[in-house]
Amino acid sequence: MNEWPEAWSDDNRDNRYGRGSASAQPEGARVMRQVRRPAPGAYGGSGPSAPPYGGGVPQQPSYVNGQGHGGYADAPADDYDGYNTGQVYGGGGHGGPGGPGGGRPRPNWRRRIKWTALTLVTVLLVTSVATYFWADSKLHRDVDLSKVIDRPATGDGTNYLIVGSDSRAGMSAEEKKKLHTGSAEGKRTDSMMILHVGSNGDTLISLPRDSNVTIPSYKGSTSGKTYPNTGRQTKLNAAYAEDGPTLLVRTIEYNMGLHIDHYVEIGFAGFAKIVDAVGGVTIDIDKGFKDKYSGADFKAGKQTLNGEQALAFVRTRHAFAASDLQRTKNQQKFLSALAHQVATPSTILNPFKFYPTMGAGLDSLTVDKDMSLWDLASMFWAMKGVSGGDGTSMNMPISGSTGGNLVWDKAKVKTLVNELNNDQKVTVSGD
Repeated sequence: MNEWPEAWSDDNRDNRYGRGSASAQPEGARVMRQVRRPAPGAYGGSGPSAPPYGGGVPQQPSYVNGQGHGGYADAPADDYDGYNTGQVYGGGGHGGPGGPGGGRPRPNWRRRIKWTALTLVTVLLVTSVATYFWADSKLHRDVDLSKVIDRPATGDGTNYLIVGSDSRAGMSAEEKKKLHTGSAEGKRTDSMMILHVGSNGDTLISLPRDSNVTIPSYKGSTSGKTYPNTGRQTKLNAAYAEDGPTLLVRTIEYNMGLHIDHYVEIGFAGFAKIVDAVGGVTIDIDKGFKDKYSGADFKAGKQTLNGEQALAFVRTRHAFAASDLQRTKNQQKFLSALAHQVATPSTILNPFKFYPTMGAGLDSLTVDKDMSLWDLASMFWAMKGVSGGDGTSMNMPISGSTGGNLVWDKAKVKTLVNELNNDQKVTVSGD
């Protein structure tokens, strides 16, 4: 009896299976059913172990140790390695999943990391260069220190003259009212400081606007005419009001004997805009005070000041018994806090805060023609260092007063200037 499936014949076979070939492979990568050697007499009697070839019954290959033969071989069942183990054919072929022609290649992480790093470096470089030229274009280099005559010798380190003017240029009537600036014409200096940047610690010295000084001979900033020294004495801020930054520098250098390397000035509106751009400045006020002239109204304790409040804080003098001396201390305290706030990661690493702050600051500054961004950055970091306790903050040494003007202590000033010129640690103290 024919036990092969009905209608099965040699014609039903296709090219998928070889006739006893060792290279026979099922279609695709398919697990073949386990093949066992038929038992003796399975096809009737004690005849051959397989039906005779012919009669529509195809001859089946035997698999002994993975080798194909034309008939069944007397080999142990365990030797049918190709099927007994459930081997998947095509594992090493060119079209299989493990071959070079199939599947997705493993990502080259080393190459990806390399290109990502190169891209980031390129973006940072381009951004830095663009930011530098953008910032440099915003600096107002309007002060020509070459017009200052009879200057003292240059010492070690760098000396910056930092001036806060009461200029109301560009301010609307509403802004003047809001900031309590008044409507006086011209410009005066509400604050003056010398910042010495050196290798033995940075020093910030406040010069009271009411300091008594002698106006020396000078060359007019616009006329070019030389005005002789008549021995006239007046308040320091009068020098600025008379002929602007160059006469102020000339007067300070003459009365101190200290060479000024760079000049930086900021007006009312610019100062308030910087404070607002940075999100306010936190400061600890020792004792509350009020002043109707500046609009100040503060309670004691730690608080965050906006631009309007900050301007009132640094301008107030009528509320203090020490008047201008106390104001200079408050100015130093606030400017140091402002520098510290600007330098925090929350400002520097946040482009939505960094660029508005930087833009507001640069738009508001007037500097000398030789001032570079590097010089400006050096000044800024030195002020931050002073606020962090890495430097010295002091007032100009005062010995008394005359006619309401504060008189400098000549002996202490001489020692102070000598230490600054030689870039030595400052030992002189001020009130």
